[in-house]
Amino acid sequence: MRYQITGKQIDIGEALQTHAQTELGQVFEKYAGRPTDATITFSKSAHEFVCEVTVHLSTGLTTSAKAHAVEIYAAFDACCEKIDKQLRRYKRRLKDHHKDRVEPVELFNVSSYILAREEDSVTDEPDTLQPIIVAEMETQIPSLSVGEAVMQMELAGAPVLVFRNEKKDGVNVVYRRDDGNIGWIDP
Repeated sequence: MRYQITGKQIDIGEALQTHAQTELGQVFEKYAGRPTDATITFSKSAHEFVCEVTVHLSTGLTTSAKAHAVEIYAAFDACCEKIDKQLRRYKRRLKDHHKDRVEPVELFNVSSYILAREEDSVTDEPDTLQPIIVAEMETQIPSLSVGEAVMQMELAGAPVLVFRNEKKDGVNVVYRRDDGNIGWIDP
């Protein structure tokens, strides 16, 4: 298990790093089994400390949590409780479905773009219909079942997840609807 513990414009002491590794290690022993790596980032926002934790599991799923508190240890502990709750739910769902993924999730590399929005596009007609690309990156699309995709989206706290459907071998999308339900696009 690899830990990457960093602070954004604040110093992270040895005691906090040891505390973070110990606490997350106990959570992983209880629920996750084989996490591959964890990224823990501490920062300060006004008078509060912010802790963000992202954990990659050996099954290919990713879970993340974010918490705020006045004390830095309290922020980490709240974040650790959120990770614990997410992993507990994940493990319960795996047991409920009586399915254990034996092999890791297959990932496909694709291009991802960030497009710039025009500030005055509401009032004026654009000169061209070609968008301005701000950033171009590589991203990965996992090969999952629909249930696993919904679980991955909830674990990551993302509003939408693009995945490759294992059963139909096509690209699908799951997203959180405004009414609180989950939408599934299967072209």
